[in-house]
Amino acid sequence: MIDGLEEKLARCRQSMEEVDLKLRREKLSPEGRKSLERERNLLMTKADNYEKELSALRKENRKNAALAVAMALLIALIYACWTM
Repeated sequence: MIDGLEEKLARCRQSMEEVDLKLRREKLSPEGRKSLERERNLLMTKADNYEKELSALRKENRKNAALAVAMALLIALIYACWTM
């Protein structure tokens, strides 16, 4: 899931760069420029959402890893006490 979001974020950023390049290099009509600016704003919003989702998923992964380590330590402690 994280890999998929990272891929979507990378594609979104690449699209933003392409739109920025078009805005800088091409001569556009006012309507064309507005359309590209709206597209860029939409891409920026998507990128922000992807980053927030990734952050939340990574935080959840850290919690799960800490829980797994705690459970492993607890099992090791119980085993050590049991075998003494």
